[in-house]
Parts: sequence; C-alpha cells; structure tokens
Amino acid sequence: MQIGELSRRTGVSVRMLRYYEQEGLLRPARRQSGYRDFGPAEEEQVRRIRLLGEAGLTLAVIRTLLPCVRGDGPGLILCDEVRAALTAAIAGMDTRIEALAGSRRLLAGYLDGDP
Repeated sequence: MQIGELSRRTGVSVRMLRYYEQEGLLRPARRQSGYRDFGPAEEEQVRRIRLLGEAGLTLAVIRTLLPCVRGDGPGLILCDEVRAALTAAIAGMDTRIEALAGSRRLLAGYLDGDP
C-alpha cells in the first residue's frame, strides 16, 4: 500500500509517517518508481508507535523499545536497554506529575482565597 492508504488505516498523518521513516522507525520497501510500499508489518509498526506514544513515551524511547516488541500486542521483552528506558520514562512522568500537582495546588489556592 502507498503512504496515503497507510495514513487512512492507522490515523497517522502522512507527514508523521514520513517523519517516522526519517527517524528510522519505519523502513518501507521502495517500488521501481520510487514510491514507498508499506505492508501489514509496517501498518502494525505504526500502530505500536502510536500506542507507545499515547502512553507518553518519546520517539527516542520508542526507538529503543520497538526491537523488543513481539506479537500483535504491546508485549515487550525486557532486555537491559528496555528496562533502563522504561525506568527513565517513568521517572520523567513522575516528575511531570509532581510539577502538575504543585501547579494545581497553587491554582486551587487562588480559588479558595489562600494563594
């Protein structure tokens, strides 16, 4: 399938699919005409990238995780690199959560008249 069809099937923009390719996350075959040729494996890869991105992971972390993804689901084989990447991602999320909680307390204090 061509990139437009992959975009329609996955809900990921053509521009983002090209970016995934540029970042080495997708490696479609090329036709003699030079057009990208995406198959079921690339479609599944895009779905995995999207799922991991929606979980709050950066493309750098996703790039580390993708070689460890097996099967149709989001299951991972936790090699040392994956374990370290997930630990760092969770720590980053915890930091953002704490910062947001502090901001929320500050704003709620204004509503309560106690800034």
